[in-house]
Amino acid sequence: MTEHRLKIIACLVLVLATLVVYGEVGSHQFIHFDDEAYVSNNPAVRDGLTLKGVHWAFTTLYAGYWMPLTWLSHMLDCQLFGLNPGGHHYTNLLFHIANTLLLFLWLLRVTRAPGPAFLVAALFAWHPLHVESVAWVAERKDVLSTFFWLLTMWAYLWYAERPAWSRYLFILLSFSLGLMAKPMLVTLPLVLLLLDYWPLHRWTPGLPEEKAASRVSGRRLLLEKVPLLILSGLCSAVTIFAQRASGALAPFGEVPLTERLATALVAYVWNPLKMFWPARLAVLYPYPLDSVPLWQELGAGLFLALTSLLLVRRRRRFPYLPVGWLWYLGTLLPVIGLVQAGDQAWADRFTYVPLIGLFIVCAWGARDLTAGWAGARVLRPAGAGIILAALLVCTFFQVRLWRDSITLFRHTLRVTQDNYIIHHNLGVALMARGRREKAVPHFLAALRLNPYNARAENKRGEDLVAQGKIAAGIARFQRAVKLKPDFPEAYNNLGLAYARQGLLDQALAMFHQAIALDQNFAAAYKNLGITLTCQGQTPKAREMLEKALQINPNDTEALRILLDLKDLGK
Repeated sequence: MTEHRLKIIACLVLVLATLVVYGEVGSHQFIHFDDEAYVSNNPAVRDGLTLKGVHWAFTTLYAGYWMPLTWLSHMLDCQLFGLNPGGHHYTNLLFHIANTLLLFLWLLRVTRAPGPAFLVAALFAWHPLHVESVAWVAERKDVLSTFFWLLTMWAYLWYAERPAWSRYLFILLSFSLGLMAKPMLVTLPLVLLLLDYWPLHRWTPGLPEEKAASRVSGRRLLLEKVPLLILSGLCSAVTIFAQRASGALAPFGEVPLTERLATALVAYVWNPLKMFWPARLAVLYPYPLDSVPLWQELGAGLFLALTSLLLVRRRRRFPYLPVGWLWYLGTLLPVIGLVQAGDQAWADRFTYVPLIGLFIVCAWGARDLTAGWAGARVLRPAGAGIILAALLVCTFFQVRLWRDSITLFRHTLRVTQDNYIIHHNLGVALMARGRREKAVPHFLAALRLNPYNARAENKRGEDLVAQGKIAAGIARFQRAVKLKPDFPEAYNNLGLAYARQGLLDQALAMFHQAIALDQNFAAAYKNLGITLTCQGQTPKAREMLEKALQINPNDTEALRILLDLKDLGK
């Protein structure tokens, strides 16, 4: 069979098997965890591609990132599919398949080793740790930024084959687009330096004389990366500013540096363990409420040090070993928790790019380890087939856990401990289904695990108000805004509670505060309009109701009240 035909068959296998294990995402729902903020409750995104939306995408730091390309991709999905989650999920899947093919074809082109190249691509496509990046609509930024990561590698290969400024511009373009999808690409310039060593062999001390023509001086290789490093630095600065502005960045005093270092060391070991045994995966692994045990810190540090020393010492005979290992260590660094953003200790989605390095170590290492074995040509594909078949089964069942919020969050609570965030989110999901009696215990559990949880206080207040206990609900809302002063939902709920007690002036103040914090808060505009109507301020009430309908045209209550006001004015 010709090499070209083998390549086509390999691509077909990668595509078809990925479609089989991920095919059911088309029937999945949005998740009550970032999907609302990114898509379903985001007016700028829901309206599809508009001039106003494009301007917003390029100027906002919403959600703690500057990622205009990701916002535009969500807007395009809304333009094409509306709020039907199936279309949004399929877009993620298509990017994942494209990434798989780009990775396979790049490795095949530069190494001429179809077996290891296919194994790396298959592990990337079918590993359960990557389900989170594909089956979660909010993680569009993962699959989209990786698409441009791999395009940048292709552009760099094209440039390395015949260096020219015209070709270098394509590197800058694809790299810039990737940074505009997610700042994860900040480490890519360093990965390109690793690829110069292997498999591109642009700089390899001791390289055989017949390959001397492909060598490039180390100084030139560094100079080539300077424009990319400058872009990485600028993107990193913007990201830190955005995370700090959104409140997602934990102050150093809140999470001490020693605890961050300990958690980072354990996370570096956790991911390879999960790579080999992908069980008990969760959407959120809560940050340790207690310190990491000393034995885990020392053990993780010793493992990392010994592994690094061993692989670097074997670099001359097996150059892919240090490249793959350093790829893993380096690309995971921005999300390892030294700069703590969010409440997770680590996350499966953070491995989407870093595990490629470990897959390279495993694929090429397995080939060289079995080089002298009798019957290796049969044993290699047989062994790889068994491993990949097991991963396909695991991934299939992992994908099913993402079909809706309740299924996902219940599973997460089964495999993690003291997960107050997921208790809260499960309560929200149950409330959305009208199952209040099952939701309340989860809000109470969230408050028990974290008494400073403003969102759980807010939800508990909503439940008390629904039971007619207005004063008790107000106390919960007041505590919520005290814990989290930039919490528009709690101010809106507080305004509603005041209005039910006839305290209209206090209610107006709360609605104004909610709108000041979130100028796209349609419900707050509507409630402000209703309250102004009760005070006889009809012109101002109409203005607020019209604003609410601009943001949320499907609000039938706001539309009905506005039409009634217009009839009264005739």
